[in-house]
Amino acid sequence: MKNIHKIIIAFIGVLAVSCNADAVDERPILDTVSAPEITAPATGQTYILDVDKAGEEAAKFTWSAAEYSTDVAVKYTLLIDKKGGDFTAAKTLAVTSSVTEASVLVKDLNQAAIDLGGQVEVASMYDVKISSSVSGAFPQVSKGLITISVTPYAGKVVYDFADWYLVGDATVSGWDNNKGNQILFRSGTNANEYTFTGYFKKGAFKAIKNLGSWAPMYGGSGGSLAYRGVESDPDPANIEITADGYYRFTMDVEKLTYKLTPYDASAAVTYSTIGIVGSVIDENWSETIPMVKSSFNAHVWSLGVTSLKDGEMKFKANNSWDVSWGGKTPFSGISTGDNTPVAKSKYVIYFNDLDGSYLMIPNQ
Repeated sequence: MKNIHKIIIAFIGVLAVSCNADAVDERPILDTVSAPEITAPATGQTYILDVDKAGEEAAKFTWSAAEYSTDVAVKYTLLIDKKGGDFTAAKTLAVTSSVTEASVLVKDLNQAAIDLGGQVEVASMYDVKISSSVSGAFPQVSKGLITISVTPYAGKVVYDFADWYLVGDATVSGWDNNKGNQILFRSGTNANEYTFTGYFKKGAFKAIKNLGSWAPMYGGSGGSLAYRGVESDPDPANIEITADGYYRFTMDVEKLTYKLTPYDASAAVTYSTIGIVGSVIDENWSETIPMVKSSFNAHVWSLGVTSLKDGEMKFKANNSWDVSWGGKTPFSGISTGDNTPVAKSKYVIYFNDLDGSYLMIPNQ
């Protein structure tokens, strides 16, 4: 009988263009039958989350299939709210299409717990439900729920800044927009101002916001920046380097201006090692994490994804306190000799020993 119904519905669909209003009113209507229900994990589970396992699975949730009056593609949404909440402010842990299970990562459960008011390093109780819908309609929400305990770690550090990278045959990456491109250092006091002091080859360059993409982009000429918002916009002019050498490039994305001036690096010291040190690693400031020197720019250093604690840090040359750098502003700035403040997170870090510029991008 079900197959006969499907044939009839298909036939009606073919003839829809000739149907009258009465025929349209007689179309089958989808009805909800039973809501999905969470089957695992069991209520009462405890999750003590670890920042060093942020990318691993925290829990796998499974649920029974929602039932509707006919076979349809069902969208499931896994929701979490503080214990006793009405789910109007619930956070989404996962969304699936016709799949009745979802793995939730440590970092996603952690962020949801914090967004719902959970205190770091303190266990709090949360309710979890599953809901279903079809094409955004016919919602069904589980009548039951499970309650879990979650102890979050220090969550996502707020980082409301844009980062820009150099691309062009005058730079380390050439015209490849995703090949170790040199990042621009952002001012610690003016978030619209970016700079890079270092070696350029004869050629040209531009600035891109997102690695692997040609827009947004800045180019320009004569000291004026030209912005390309999307790839369908006109391609801005290249900024030209007339001869190999050291230059200081500065751009202001609010004023749409730039400066490119020669830089005398003849007296600059070339260091064999530079590393980070501080209470962000150990309370005694005794351990140094070495950075990697650029093979293109002998004064530019970087450090891949690195977990740091709440605290302070500096950059130290040659494993000695004879030469060190640090700034007053978090995330970016120029060395003032102070200790740089750091919030607990994972960072990618950049440093330029020519002018003491540093840049730390959190939440990696």
